[in-house]
Amino acid sequence: MRSLAAGLCLFAMAQPALSQDAAKAPRKDLVLKGDAVCTRCHGADEEYPVLSIGKTKHGTVADGRTPTCTSCHGASETHINRPAGTNERPKPTVVFGKRNGVPAETQSQACLTCHQGDPKRIHWKSSMHASQDVACTSCHKIHTGQDAVRDKMTQPQVCFTCHQDKRAQVNKPSRHPVLEGKVSCSDCHNTHGNNPKQMVKASVVETCYTCHLEKRGPFVHNHQPVTEDCSICHNPHGSTINALLKSRPPFLCQDCHGTSGHRNQAAGLPTGRVASGSSTLNGTVGRACLNCHTNIHGSNSTENNATVGRFRR
Repeated sequence: MRSLAAGLCLFAMAQPALSQDAAKAPRKDLVLKGDAVCTRCHGADEEYPVLSIGKTKHGTVADGRTPTCTSCHGASETHINRPAGTNERPKPTVVFGKRNGVPAETQSQACLTCHQGDPKRIHWKSSMHASQDVACTSCHKIHTGQDAVRDKMTQPQVCFTCHQDKRAQVNKPSRHPVLEGKVSCSDCHNTHGNNPKQMVKASVVETCYTCHLEKRGPFVHNHQPVTEDCSICHNPHGSTINALLKSRPPFLCQDCHGTSGHRNQAAGLPTGRVASGSSTLNGTVGRACLNCHTNIHGSNSTENNATVGRFRR
């Protein structure tokens, strides 16, 4: 009985020491390497899902390239250890978002530290987006499990935040299947690129040829607008006219062809019987100019006559 009492007494004396040691034990990282200093305040119950970064590529701890909190937000010494006498904790060294007073270039630089070398992003600093003070985080969400701009179904909605005119165009009858998720903005545009329209290829036509190879040619007789810029005739984001045309033939054709002959036709339907072989009165009927000039993107006809280069059958 005496030995039991002595044991209990020793255990009671040892308890404070054990509790003290437990209090001194270092906090464990929850998601990223070295994040214990941040997760003592930032938890899973926050409005912005900070700890969800563990579900993203940036949270793959087995990858040696995985960043830490300070890789993006800076050392943030005064944020981690609030100075004495201050009522409000200072913000981190780098804060992301439009209304935090940090220049877009500074925000993007945190990302470019790792992502600058990729061929798709190497020209970011000279891109149209960068020149308009768009930061990486204006489009990308780093801490969320799903980055909407990297998903074909949700990507257009991110782009429409700024490009609202394109939202209206993709809802027109003649359009690419953007809303169905079969085509996304990034299929045609490299938002990190530096060519004027930020296309994935060097020019508009080269980008269009990625899908529309039958229009590439070379043809025996090339239609100059086709080799110059598809958007001379087509509005690629959507149109109320078939084949994404900017206006209906013959009016579209007359933007360039309006000098003489039947090319300068009256804008109206035939008022009487059209003579056989005449095309001066039926230019607004059916497919208009395309009734005869069917190979409008280019012709391979080798017939030896005066109309061989007019893109007929």
